[in-house]
Amino acid sequence: MVWGVSIRRVGTVRSRFSSMKSFFNTSQNQMILTNLAFSYRASSCFAATDVTRRCFASFTSSSKFKTESESKLSYGTGLDESELVVSILGPPNAGKSTLFNRLMCKEANKTYKLASEKKKRKGGAIGRVGSKMHKNKKVLVGGAIVSPVPGTTRDRRECIGRIGGTTFRLVDTAGVDGERIGHLYRHNTKNPLEKQMMQQTLEAARTSDLVLLMLDAKVGVTYDLIETAKWLRKIGGSGQAPTVAILANKLEGDSWVYDASPVLDTIDEVNRVGFGEAIPISAEHGEGLADIAALIEEIQVKKRERLGISEDEEDVEDTSDQEKPLQLAILGRQNVGKSTLVNALLQQQRVLSGETPGLTRDAITVEWSWKGRPVKLVDTAGIRRSVQRDHSNVIEDLAVRDAMRAMKVADVAVLVLDAEARYLQRQELAIADAVVKEGRSIIVVANKMDLIVDAEYTKEEYAEAVTKQMEIRFPLLRKTPVVPMSSLTGECVQDLMPVVFNARDRWARTISTGMLNSWLEEVLFAFPPPRQKGRETKIKYIMQTKGRPPTFLLFCNVSSLPQNYLRYLTRNFQDTFKFFGMEVRLAIKKSAESNPYGTKIKQSWKGVGGWQGRKKRLIRDLREHGRPLQKGRRRRFQPK
Repeated sequence: MVWGVSIRRVGTVRSRFSSMKSFFNTSQNQMILTNLAFSYRASSCFAATDVTRRCFASFTSSSKFKTESESKLSYGTGLDESELVVSILGPPNAGKSTLFNRLMCKEANKTYKLASEKKKRKGGAIGRVGSKMHKNKKVLVGGAIVSPVPGTTRDRRECIGRIGGTTFRLVDTAGVDGERIGHLYRHNTKNPLEKQMMQQTLEAARTSDLVLLMLDAKVGVTYDLIETAKWLRKIGGSGQAPTVAILANKLEGDSWVYDASPVLDTIDEVNRVGFGEAIPISAEHGEGLADIAALIEEIQVKKRERLGISEDEEDVEDTSDQEKPLQLAILGRQNVGKSTLVNALLQQQRVLSGETPGLTRDAITVEWSWKGRPVKLVDTAGIRRSVQRDHSNVIEDLAVRDAMRAMKVADVAVLVLDAEARYLQRQELAIADAVVKEGRSIIVVANKMDLIVDAEYTKEEYAEAVTKQMEIRFPLLRKTPVVPMSSLTGECVQDLMPVVFNARDRWARTISTGMLNSWLEEVLFAFPPPRQKGRETKIKYIMQTKGRPPTFLLFCNVSSLPQNYLRYLTRNFQDTFKFFGMEVRLAIKKSAESNPYGTKIKQSWKGVGGWQGRKKRLIRDLREHGRPLQKGRRRRFQPK
């Protein structure tokens, strides 16, 4: 065997771990032991931990090669310099997205199930914007899309990762092979999509402190892996070159550890790639993560020492005065310019964009700051009708589910329209309806105005035409803010963010109870509610129960109000308090049928006291003595 350890060699495992105590402190040892306790293949994890310590010194940046095409890239990361960045690279279908979902922090990234997702729906597909999930498909909610189809991941996806007690910035990338690397350095490539994907992967590797190079251990060392290793040695630029560690994935259990296993020959060949010995893991089953935890912890300690940050210093930030980031989701049909709009807002080529429909798959979250105000911008996949999708391929259904989840956790949703369509599509109305039912605030972006706006037809007329169509076909969204723009040329893109923040402030607004009841008094005086079953309908009181979305409670003497009167109240409320582009939820609570103070409660007295007791004593005395007792005298002194 090259470096594997079988279950029988427990003594060697213990001796290797005892030698590690001088390298790691007590808290880090406890973290590693915690991860090892949940690892099925504990002995192999210890063996690889000793190997990972030697892989750091083996990596040296042999060259500072930088081509002209790379020098033109100017992507902004927007990350803290002290934050550890870990990128996952490798050939297609090596398990990168599976490891990404495994290392993702579920609480920080909100990958838990939402309340609206727990409701069971019949029929599989949910309307025109739903996603029909296949049976026996276990999908991480909110995680990266995972499928056996090579090339599923296209964009560079970031999240907050956590393993043990260490948190870091985790980056998932598209698959890397020799052909795609060649596209990166060609000026006139025939496949611009492949070049954009490699540019995103290049930026992820450049800005990383640690690169996890994954491969399928059952496939072994291929030409693509060798070319990727050569390419990684050339990057780094003038800054600190990233540390590279090789992960041999898809090694479940311990059967491959023995001498007769052909996997050991593959591992021996991987060790000659030049980045030290490989770390055996199983991303799907979570085996071998203790070695990754030790590796990430060591890189983080080195980075803190290089930046002069003390280990005893606690990174505790006072977030009480910090503004909560605005969650902004970009929604729409395919090929309407959503990704182009995101790049125009960020003023950089952050996500893939092009003329090909369905280019975006994962919901890409980008942390951004607009005039000092934090924003989480989410680019989503185009949403087609359920009947138009190819349900034999689960990727599109997963992309739609990811897009709808981004809408559910957003504060404001931007619905992007295509000017070439000339009118609102039914699919766009279905997306708007889903946003309203979820209780989010919505803004309409009339994109591609450069195709129709000219000297005779202005952008104001274009926006007014979209507003009229929205009011006619979706009356609830009348007077919804409409921003005409051209994301391709960048015209009027800067007008979007002020409208977005205004919509978020209106959506989260809290109105005082006195102001609400003053409005209610005026409305009832102008148009009182109709009688129901011959009885006068009274709306006594109104109060706001919560914001985000705005919800109000009406106290009435009936259990429900007619729908036309509720629409009247909603329209008047929106006009008065400017709650346009969102649903105003009016709940009704019926008052008690009877007045608790209207009738007296009959009391049953027992023993001495009360008018009933006096009556009983009077009847008893009349029967016994023939006369009532004299007033002011005790009964025991009365003659018998």
